[in-house]
Amino acid sequence: MQKLSPRARVLTAAAVLATVGAGTFGAVSATAGTPDAAARAAVTADAGNRHLTQSTRLSTAAATRAAQAALDAAKKENQRVTVAVVDRDGNTIVTLRGDGAGPQSPESAERKAFTAVSWNAPTSELAKRLAQAPNLKDIPGTLFLAGGAPVTAKGAPVAGIGVAGAPSGDLDEKFAKAGVAALNR
Repeated sequence: MQKLSPRARVLTAAAVLATVGAGTFGAVSATAGTPDAAARAAVTADAGNRHLTQSTRLSTAAATRAAQAALDAAKKENQRVTVAVVDRDGNTIVTLRGDGAGPQSPESAERKAFTAVSWNAPTSELAKRLAQAPNLKDIPGTLFLAGGAPVTAKGAPVAGIGVAGAPSGDLDEKFAKAGVAALNR
């Protein structure tokens, strides 16, 4: 049998310890994923609990329909845009980038949609508010340019549609509103 150098012995010992540790971790992980009945019951909440709230969300199918309607409205006017639809929390549901839309348009569309849903107002209106409160533009993720429109249900914002890429924010917003209108059909 060949004698191992001190370095080889240390490396071999480390490999053995790592293997044993991985086996122990795997055994603990396997049992951690199967809670007993009492633990499962503890995490069940009564749907009528006064501490719970319910929120309305736009479905992926509806968001896609709205985005496609906005993109179609832009295409009818030969505009190359990107459309983004975000949920109430500002998370992107769908983004459609039209043929020939500029590289800046996906991010701009998402930020306009986020801004519209955050304040439940069209971004053209919000851009006007910057004169009284210029620090609004410093809020991360926002873009105070025309082109974003909120989607509401019972007066509360549930989504935002943002459009970017047309030569003016007014056109972007016109297309975003076409997306909102598609949800009302």
